Amino acid sequence: MRSMEKNPYSMRVPRKSPPEYYLDQVLPILKRRRVLQLTKFDYRLANNIDEELQKLRCRANFHALRFTKPIQELGQKLVLRMREMAIRFIAVHLRFEPDMLAFSGCYFGGGDKERYELAEIRKRWETLPDLDADGERSRGKCPLTPHEVGLMLRALGFANDTYIYVASGEIYGGEETLRPLRDLFPNFYTKEKLANEELKPFLPFSSRLAAIDYIVCDESDVFVTNNNGNMARILAGRRRYMGHKRTIRPNAKRLSSLFMERDKMDWDTFARKVKAVQRGYMGEPDEMRPGRGEFHEYPYSCICKKNGDPELEQVRGNQGLKNRSKEEEPVLGAKGDE
Repeated sequence: MRSMEKNPYSMRVPRKSPPEYYLDQVLPILKRRRVLQLTKFDYRLANNIDEELQKLRCRANFHALRFTKPIQELGQKLVLRMREMAIRFIAVHLRFEPDMLAFSGCYFGGGDKERYELAEIRKRWETLPDLDADGERSRGKCPLTPHEVGLMLRALGFANDTYIYVASGEIYGGEETLRPLRDLFPNFYTKEKLANEELKPFLPFSSRLAAIDYIVCDESDVFVTNNNGNMARILAGRRRYMGHKRTIRPNAKRLSSLFMERDKMDWDTFARKVKAVQRGYMGEPDEMRPGRGEFHEYPYSCICKKNGDPELEQVRGNQGLKNRSKEEEPVLGAKGDE
C-alpha cells in the first residue's frame, strides 16, 4: 500500500447528523476524492436511526474498527500480566486529570491553591460559564476523588486484596491524591507500573496511551467509570455487546451527600447506604429498557434476547458467547483465594 503524498481532504460533520446527511453531503465527496477525513468523531451520527443501520453501526464499532498492531499487542500484554497475578481484576477509569477537574467547575477540597490552578486551566475554554461548585456537586456533575472511589468500592464489597488496574492520565495532586486509594487497595497497578520501557514509544501520544488503557479496561472482569464521557460510554456498550460484563457507574448525585455525612455514621451503615444508592448503577443487564439511553452505551438493536427470558441477556447470538451470570459475586480476590 502506497503512503499518501499529502494529507487527505477533511470536513466536519454536524453533531448528531441523520443518515441522509452522509448520503447527500459526505458520500459524493468520498467518491470524488477517494479518501476523506472527518475531523470530529463524537456523536456525528444521530442516536435514533433505522434498526438495520444501527446493526451496521455495531459492525463498524465493534468489528471493523481496530487499534493498530503495536497498541493492540501492548494492551494484551498488560492484560496477561494482570491475569498472571490474579484470576480476576477490576479496572477503574479515574478521570481525575487537571483539565477534567477544571472543566467540571467543581471544588475538591484543595483550598485557594486548587481554586487558582483550576481557574487558570478553565481560561482555555472561553465559552465556559461560571459554575457554582456546590451546585454542581449536588447535581451529581462532579467526579469522585480517588479516595471516594475507593470507599465506594469497599462499601460495595470489594476486599482489600482485590487487584485493580487504574486507567488515567496525569492525576491532579499526583501521588498524594492517589495514596488513599492505594491504601484501600494495595494491589494497585497502572500501565506505567506494568510496562515501563515498552511504553516509551507511546509517551508522546496521549490518545495512544488512552487506547492502551481502553484495551485493559475492556478485558477487565469489572469496569468502574468515574465519568460518563465518550470512553466510558463506548466501553460500557462494547462490554454489553461482546457478552455481558459488569460496568459500575457511581450515582454521584446521591453519593456526594453520603460522603459529606460519612463521619457521622459507622462503616456498616455507610456501606448499606452506598449499596442502596448504587442500585441501578451496577451494570445489570436490565438496567435500561430498549430504546432508551445513548446508543453507544446501550446498543440494544444488536443484542439478542435470550429465548424464554423476559430480561435482556447480553449475548451475541451469532457468535456463541455465553452470558456471564448477572448474579456473579462482585468481590474479586487474588489468585488462589477462591
